[in-house]
Amino acid sequence: MSRFNNIITKFKGKNILVVGDLILDEYIRGSVSRISPEAPVPIVLQQGKSAYQPGGAANVANNLSSLGAKVSLVGKIGADAQGRVLLSELKKQKINTKGIVTDKTGVTSLKTRIIAHHQQVLRLDREKAVGPENFHIEDKILGFIKSNIKLFDAVILSDYGKGVITSNVVGKICSLAIQKKKIITVDPKVEHFGFYNGVTSITPNKKETENAIRNIKLTQNAGRRLAVYSDTLKTDEDIDLAGLELLKFLNLQSLLITLGEQGMRIFERGKKPVHINTKAREVFDVTGAGDTVISVFTLSLTAGASKLEAAHLANYAAGIVVGKMGAVVVTKEELLSAVKHHED
Repeated sequence: MSRFNNIITKFKGKNILVVGDLILDEYIRGSVSRISPEAPVPIVLQQGKSAYQPGGAANVANNLSSLGAKVSLVGKIGADAQGRVLLSELKKQKINTKGIVTDKTGVTSLKTRIIAHHQQVLRLDREKAVGPENFHIEDKILGFIKSNIKLFDAVILSDYGKGVITSNVVGKICSLAIQKKKIITVDPKVEHFGFYNGVTSITPNKKETENAIRNIKLTQNAGRRLAVYSDTLKTDEDIDLAGLELLKFLNLQSLLITLGEQGMRIFERGKKPVHINTKAREVFDVTGAGDTVISVFTLSLTAGASKLEAAHLANYAAGIVVGKMGAVVVTKEELLSAVKHHED
């Protein structure tokens, strides 16, 4: 049995906590045969009923469950039909929803994608970010985490900028995780990079990394500066400098920058950056690829993988999901098959 196969077989039963912004993804499929006489836009004739899938942090949880992990999900939904649909979809996947808080004054974040002939023609978003007046939601979230942190092998923060991930939430979760010696990883949002100081790893894409550099340079103080002089990462050297500086600036154990069709690059303390070429055969849709990356990367770490091994497995998984339409999950069987294909 190969080293990667051995890691994948240890996924089953690992207990992962996912904290973040919950989204319901709606897919409306149809066909286009004419242009509207009212405006130069296609008329989509809907075929069949809308389909729903967990999105955002819920998609991270769905990926983990598909790979055999036990998953608890923490976040907020609205007291609405979309929230009930999302809870139903999560329970079908045997995801623990006891940490999900219902916000009676808010709405469940909804992303509606209209797809015609395998091409997304429109996305409609409905959302209301958690505001400072919703401090009771934060208290409930932190209360659940504090009571249950000892049960988990790792914590994933999935930050979509909808208000669940705040500096207070990150600070207290990190403190608890470090105290209990838990792995903690973050799929970051640009304006929140400063929150993630001291975590095990963060997994930004190239654009998020560039924007984070820009944001940090605008807000940093004179005593603590990021030694990166350009926020445009054009070359391998630019990416290496940015990665190494962010690793040091945020006091991270590792940093995994995803680069789309160029693969990804892993940075670790005291080691040279390592580039990993993409394993995607065909890129059809990148929706949810970041969720898959952090799911497989974190789960691999709990199964005893090194950070480089975990990055390789995350890269295999990303290559699978970008070949499908929508925010889909990768299965253990698909991951094992992808590893076998590239090792043969």
